[in-house]
Amino acid sequence: MGYPDTFEGFMVQSQDDWTSFKKQEFKPKKFQERDIDIEIECCGVCGSDVHTINGGWGGAPMPLCVGHEVIGKAVKVGDGVKTVKVGDRVGVGAQIWACLECKPCKTDNENYCPNKIDTYGAPYPEEMGGVIAQGGYASHIRAHEYFTFKIPDNIPSVEAAPMMCAGLTTYSPLVRAGVGPGKKVAIVGVGGLGMYAIMWANALGAEVYVLSHSPDKEKAAKDLGAKEFISTVDKDWDKPWAFTFNFMLNTADATHKFDLVAYLGTLAVNGQMHHVGLPDEPLPEIKAQMFAPNGCSMGGSHIGSRPEMFAMLKLASEKNLKPIIETIPVSEAGCKKAVLGVHNNEVRYRYTLTDFDKAFPNQ
Repeated sequence: MGYPDTFEGFMVQSQDDWTSFKKQEFKPKKFQERDIDIEIECCGVCGSDVHTINGGWGGAPMPLCVGHEVIGKAVKVGDGVKTVKVGDRVGVGAQIWACLECKPCKTDNENYCPNKIDTYGAPYPEEMGGVIAQGGYASHIRAHEYFTFKIPDNIPSVEAAPMMCAGLTTYSPLVRAGVGPGKKVAIVGVGGLGMYAIMWANALGAEVYVLSHSPDKEKAAKDLGAKEFISTVDKDWDKPWAFTFNFMLNTADATHKFDLVAYLGTLAVNGQMHHVGLPDEPLPEIKAQMFAPNGCSMGGSHIGSRPEMFAMLKLASEKNLKPIIETIPVSEAGCKKAVLGVHNNEVRYRYTLTDFDKAFPNQ
């Protein structure tokens, strides 16, 4: 049928065959007054995409089109839309709907709405069409206005795309922790999340230290704004850094292998280790006594809010911040290459799928 009745996307049919993508049509949610239809220009490839399609995070509805780092052009806006007009370049991240009525929603914490709908793999209620939300490896996406964000003119689309999830996921906890001048911040891991965490923490004025088990990433870490690179493969790496960091943002995907006592011991008194990497494996065993020597704590978070998204984009625009991005033309083969590259830790440091106009010429 084609747009607007159906969209077309590259979809995985089974978690047992998660690297095989097939281009096919799917039905979007019912168009409502605050909805925006976006013709997709490019889409970032997130670790969440891989964890979802390969079963690392459990079951998922199939067939499924993943992708929640979407940049494109608004081609249709509902009668109730106030903030976007047809022709605007906009982005969509990992959340596509919330009730906007509950306590979290009313306090700019809509990312914690108990009724939230994720951008892909989540069921819409019957009044919205009763379909499964499908993501951004597609010709179009239909998003609620509140989760659609205008992109500053000076940020290229391929760079803006990964900011929609990876960028926001790292920016939100940093600003909520009060990261800025006078603070020493440790970023654990130099990958798709860690890249943004280093960049944001430095731009916010903090003194940035990178903890990594990959010494070959030292140059990239320092280019992004790190003052020091600490190799966690070295014996007793933590000893010189005891009681140092006010805040530690863990972006790594291998936390189950960590000696948590060593990491926690580098925190200043009342410092916090905060997790945004969400690996398949559980955390190592934790005892309450581990937090006693420096009064430290641990926490985690889920993406960020609409105000934080706009503040992040403003920071990136005003400081002309440049992430390290690789591009891959979207196709069945391109999607396979991208998810394998993320899974095998080959990407440096984030993929953006491009050339959607060529992949979907009839849409």
